[in-house]
Amino acid sequence: MNQLVDEAFRFGIGFGMQSLVCRFVVASIFLSTLVFASEEPFKLGTFEHDGEEIIGIVLRDSLVIDLARANASLERRRPLWVELPMPADMSRLIGRYEYGMRERVHAIVDEVLRAIDSGNRPGFVHDLDELYTFPPVRPGVIFAAALNYWEHAEEMTTGDAADMSDASALDDAPVSMEHFWTRDAGDRRQNPYLFLKPSSIVIANGEPILMKPQREQLDWECEFAVVVGKPASHVPLEQASEHVFGYTIMNDVGDREGRGDNRYGSDWLVWKSSDTFAPLGPFIVPKEFVANPHNLDIKFELSGQVMQDANTELMQHSIDELVHFVSNNITLQPGDVISTGTPSGVGMARTPPVYMKPGDIAECSVEGIGTLRNPIRMWSDAMR
Repeated sequence: MNQLVDEAFRFGIGFGMQSLVCRFVVASIFLSTLVFASEEPFKLGTFEHDGEEIIGIVLRDSLVIDLARANASLERRRPLWVELPMPADMSRLIGRYEYGMRERVHAIVDEVLRAIDSGNRPGFVHDLDELYTFPPVRPGVIFAAALNYWEHAEEMTTGDAADMSDASALDDAPVSMEHFWTRDAGDRRQNPYLFLKPSSIVIANGEPILMKPQREQLDWECEFAVVVGKPASHVPLEQASEHVFGYTIMNDVGDREGRGDNRYGSDWLVWKSSDTFAPLGPFIVPKEFVANPHNLDIKFELSGQVMQDANTELMQHSIDELVHFVSNNITLQPGDVISTGTPSGVGMARTPPVYMKPGDIAECSVEGIGTLRNPIRMWSDAMR
């Protein structure tokens, strides 16, 4: 009997309830209390197959399970599986992940891997290189942390780079921000600083970053990004990790040409928010597969030359602190992205400066997460 109950809990059976909604709620309650064993790690992405957008489970960085088709097929052959309607997009999957979807996705992965390893690959499993990859999620909003790595803060506030970024960006005697950020005694770190990037500028792995005419100082910032898992408003620091779904990569592309004047300080629209200035992906790694997000190697290569090489342990403010701070300002929603800042090595801070140019390939890599590759093209060429 215990084995049957365990199996029922695992697959979300409703024990005689006829209402799909009731069965889903009961299954979700049970599932939310379980500790999930991690089978072979997987990633999640959004793809196009035969003209249709699908949510895919990425296995071994080479295969993609069509989530909806896999679920429909396995529900027909598994009488203990309750019928779970599949989400229409990644944000909805993320929002339901802790309410039945996580265990269902894990169960699908288990079933499919057994079939693949026995030589019986199902028809709903595709080769990754045969699919078109979209951004893994369309965030409602993107928050980008500025100067969150100590060495990057130093390189941007000294020398020639300080002419644009402003040497006064670092406060010699930082104090708390009423309501938003309270510092402990002796904490000499800067207050968190984040800016917004519009979700409309997000592009996928493989899509081109576009350089506009007469704007030739195109810079990179390779960043480890957090995907929000559930709504968050005024979240206590000790509960912030509960609101994280997983992790991805963003290249926080910037235009260093400036705006020709010094009005009102930083102009994040001109510098950071042009079309294509937010490559994101290629996939999302659920947090259960990342043991310590603050100990991951992060690297940027420009056409094969290493430009940034660091580790996420060098962040000034942790992921939990960023989630806490942002949620004190705005309500976070499933699928929103917090990009945690970039390490040192950006093009503008080099002597002489180095910028991306048409024909280059930008590659951001984070250990265990993947590599985000984007070619650089002229805006005029791409818009023809």
